[in-house]
Amino acid sequence: MKLTPSNTINDLLEGCKAGDRKMQELLYRQTASKLLAVCMRYARDRMEAEDVLQLGYIRIFQKIKEYRGDGSFEGWMRKVMVNCAIESYRRNLRTLNIVPIEEGYEQPSEGFDFSRLGMQDLLALIQKLADGYRIVFNMYIIEGYSHKEIAATLGISEGASKSQLSRARAILKEEIIKMEGINYATHTG
Repeated sequence: MKLTPSNTINDLLEGCKAGDRKMQELLYRQTASKLLAVCMRYARDRMEAEDVLQLGYIRIFQKIKEYRGDGSFEGWMRKVMVNCAIESYRRNLRTLNIVPIEEGYEQPSEGFDFSRLGMQDLLALIQKLADGYRIVFNMYIIEGYSHKEIAATLGISEGASKSQLSRARAILKEEIIKMEGINYATHTG
C-alpha cells in the first residue's frame, strides 16, 4: 500500500474514523487497485467487480470504527470485500451451482501446479467458473477459509464445499491444459 510521507496508515485510519472525506478519498486511491483484484476473483466481469468494490468501500467506511488494530488493516479491508462479494450474490438471488459430491470427485485434480500460469490468465479462468465453484475456490484456495467456514458462510454442507473445490480444480486444470495445447487424454497429472 503506497502512502505519502505526510499520510501514514494511522493518519488515514484516524481521518476515516472521524469521517474526513479527504482521508477516505486518499485511502480509496491508495488501496482500490488491490481490493479490485480481490473483487475480480469473485465477480463474473469487471463491471460486477467494480460494483462490489463500491459496496465494499461503503461498508469499510461504515464499519471502520470497529477495526481494533488486530492484524493488518489491509487484511481487514480484504475480508470486508470478500464478505461483500458473497453478500452480493445472496442479494441478487443467485443460486450456487451445487453438484452431487460423487460428481465432484470424478476428476481428481491433486498435484497440478497452478503456479505455472500467469495471474491474468488464471483470473480469467476463475471468472469463467460457475458461481458456486468460483466462490468456494476463492474462499478456500486464496482466502484460506476452511470447508467448515465456507459451509457455514454459504449455507451448504462441508461435503458440498469439498465437491465444489474439487470440481473447480478439475475444470481449471482442464482449461489450463487446453490453453497450453496439451491433449487432455495423454496428460498425466
